[in-house]
Amino acid sequence: MSVIVALDVPTGEEALAWVARLPQVTAWKVGLELFCAEGPAIVRELKMQGKRVFLDVKLHDIPNTVAGACRQLRSLEVDWLTLHASGGPAMLQAAVETFAGTTTTLLAVTALTSLDAETLAHMGIGLPLADWVERLAGQAWQAGMGGMVCAPQEVARLRRVLGPTACLITPGIRLPGEDWGDQQRVATPHQAIAAGASYVVIGRSLLQAPDPEQAWHQLPT
Repeated sequence: MSVIVALDVPTGEEALAWVARLPQVTAWKVGLELFCAEGPAIVRELKMQGKRVFLDVKLHDIPNTVAGACRQLRSLEVDWLTLHASGGPAMLQAAVETFAGTTTTLLAVTALTSLDAETLAHMGIGLPLADWVERLAGQAWQAGMGGMVCAPQEVARLRRVLGPTACLITPGIRLPGEDWGDQQRVATPHQAIAAGASYVVIGRSLLQAPDPEQAWHQLPT
């Protein structure tokens, strides 16, 4: 299955209730809210249950600090870990060196799916959004990242640029006809996979569905 389900809930109790309710889900995302609430314990519990874990904490600091954080996270043996590509090559290389010899895939976050071209221009970035994403991704790939987190609209372009071995994980996923919420660049799961995504991340669309079990069966295998 090419789907990672986001445990965007505030407590470990709620998170584990969802894991029990949807036993067919093999990969779960632990983001900032849940990790800040429960810390490494929730990751360890998911791993003990045989689940794959996408730890989406988007590390972004000076290289020495990021290396220290990575040393602490290394023992969790997560399957994927995110860092902000905008932290620069030295920061990313520090993480790559720290995770050398492990099975964790490091992913660089390019531009958040909540950003659009107008916001990017307001931030003082003169490049078109797609060009900015490609530049960040190229630098991150050269730094040794195993893949990227990118919006559905950039997947096809990055697949062409980075090739077939890059792990491309796509958030901003909505089921057909669903409200976009706070996201600006979204797609359906099937659209993202067809464009070249390795995995799609889906959270509220599944967990807030009237029938989450039925919604799960609409997702790509």
